[in-house]
Amino acid sequence: MKYIHYYDAPVGRLTLVSDGEALMGLWFDDQKYFDVTLCEGCEEKELPVFAQADRWLALYFSGKEPDFLPPLAPEGTPFRKAVWEILLTIPYGKTMTYGEIAREMAKQRGVSRMAARAVGGAVGHNPISIMIPCHRVIGADGSLRGFAGGLAVKEKLLSMESR
Repeated sequence: MKYIHYYDAPVGRLTLVSDGEALMGLWFDDQKYFDVTLCEGCEEKELPVFAQADRWLALYFSGKEPDFLPPLAPEGTPFRKAVWEILLTIPYGKTMTYGEIAREMAKQRGVSRMAARAVGGAVGHNPISIMIPCHRVIGADGSLRGFAGGLAVKEKLLSMESR
């Protein structure tokens, strides 16, 4: 069984999905790549993981760096999961480029190169927005690149973190 929960954030309503133990999804409503199938047959229910997520989000949106993460269980290919693990290492208030992530992936896999475009696809399909901080990934020239929640939201999140 999967469960659904909603959180009203300063950047719009967020939809959270859990297997009952861990978060499987956290999306901005109407965002690109929202996994509707993950929510099919979901029951709205209060769960400890949702309470933890709400506490994390409340801290985050109050301008504080949360010092914990609720249990996360994003579903994806091994490649995507490896990229999401790298995203989790990007410090609060800092950014990383797609190229830097690609170089780290190449190093981890023991290959000479990794395409930044492949990394971009994995970043863009991150199912747990904000907590797995895909908003902290920028272009090589420092520009804001695609974000499933929209560039205005990405800019707001980065600005909030740099206060």
